[in-house]
Amino acid sequence: MSAVEQERPEAAKTRFAKDQLKAFVERIERLEEEKKAISDDIRDVYAESKSSGFDVKALRAVIKLRKQEPQERNEHQLILDTYLSALGMLPA
Repeated sequence: MSAVEQERPEAAKTRFAKDQLKAFVERIERLEEEKKAISDDIRDVYAESKSSGFDVKALRAVIKLRKQEPQERNEHQLILDTYLSALGMLPA
């Protein structure tokens, strides 16, 4: 087997790796574009809610809380209440 014949499998492997890398990069770029479009849509919905009189900061907090499991949310609230109480920020 000549040196040229021995290089062909390596060249094929290298080309495959390059093609695979390019495919991954292009997929990531496409997903990043989709993510930006979705992010823009979300921002528009927050702006719409604000123009309807809703508090965007509170709305974001509600969205964050809805992502949590009920038990996790309750534990977080108990800790928050404990801290607020210790700082005298809750009514007696």
